This record gives sequence, C-alpha cells and structure tokens, in this order.
Amino acid sequence: MATPQQRRVLVVEDDETIANAVRLRLAAEGFDVRVASDGEEALAAYAKAEPDVVVLDRLLPGLDGLEVCRRMQAARPVPVLMLTALGEETDVLVGLGVGADDYITKPFSMRELVARIHALLRRVERASLLAHEDTVIRVGEVEINTAERRVFVRGVEAQLTRTEFDLLRRLAERPGQVFERERLLSDIWGFSEAAATRTVDSHVRALRRKLGPEVVRTVHGVGYALVRP
Repeated sequence: MATPQQRRVLVVEDDETIANAVRLRLAAEGFDVRVASDGEEALAAYAKAEPDVVVLDRLLPGLDGLEVCRRMQAARPVPVLMLTALGEETDVLVGLGVGADDYITKPFSMRELVARIHALLRRVERASLLAHEDTVIRVGEVEINTAERRVFVRGVEAQLTRTEFDLLRRLAERPGQVFERERLLSDIWGFSEAAATRTVDSHVRALRRKLGPEVVRTVHGVGYALVRP
C-alpha cells in the first residue's frame, strides 16, 4: 500500500523485460508502482489504483496506447508519459493530441524516464498553485486563463495538454522574446540535455496545430517566441 508521501505510478508495457526494469527503477526511486501488460488490464488498474502518473506504451496488444490514453483522460485527467518505438513526428503528434503530456522514444535511459516523471508531477503541483491566481494573459487573438488553465483562440477554446499549456504560458510571459530550446526544456521539463530538445520541437508543432501556425515563431538554430501582435 502506498504511503501518503509516495506517488503512485501505473506502468503499461507489454514487454516484460522493459516493464520489470521500469518497475524496479521507479520502486527504487520511492514510487508505488503498478504494472499492466495490455489495454484492458491498464484501464482496470487505472480505475482501481487512481495513479498520479501513467507511463504508457504506444503499441499494446488489443486496445492500443492511444485508445487507452483517450479513455483514461475521459474518466479522470492524469499526466501521461507515452513510450514510443516509432519516433515519427506524426505518431508523436497523434499521441499528444489524445492527451499524452509527454513522450519518450525507445530505447531510453532510466535516468531520463525518472526525470520526466518528476517533471510531470512538478507541473501538476505548479498548476495547483496557479489555480489560486486570477490572471488572464492576452497575446493577439490568444487568451490564456491561468487559474482555469483554459486557452481560447478568437473566442474558441483550444484543448491543450498540461505540458502544452505550461509551454504556451511560459512563452506568453514575454511575447516576442526568443526562448532557447534548452531553456524551455529546463523550465518546463526540469532538465536540459541538448539531445532532448526534439521534445520541445514536437510540443511546439502540437501547439501550432491547435492554435494556428502563426502563433509561435521559430528562430532557426536558437528557439521559439510567441508572436507579438
């Protein structure tokens, strides 16, 4: 049974070797870990265990990871870190589009996996604190309600994941300023390894798809800026 201090993680992975390795490492880090090997088992474990974060394989027997993610988010929103062996941009964007907060491509290091889980949990805590703020940020046609964590473009609500919202909010703090990829990685994900900057790129592409291609400007070789009206 998890103690009040422990965070509960549900690991959904059909490869037994990977699942056991992840379970052992996360347990060693102090997490209460539950493991499921397919989609149906994952949904049952999710309903019973009410995890704080889910590590979800994209390719599962039966229900795939995308459908599992959709159903989990519909039942009770939860941070989801998706594992993918595909690594294609389209696949990543589809995963982010159904509610995954972050992704990591196989093969991955356990250190990076743990860092990303901690980053997801920190963002949940930060969102809880920001919920007490009553701030609306407007940049051009984009309106960001930080208390309710809602975003509107030309009056129409855009459905963003936690990570997408935090990235947009960070850019909106200084419209027009260019943020280096490494800085965004550090501010939002909690680590700053140059090899992981593709994560930032993928989330920016997801933002553009949801908010419009003109909202975030690329400064090649440097980073990104929210376009000032």
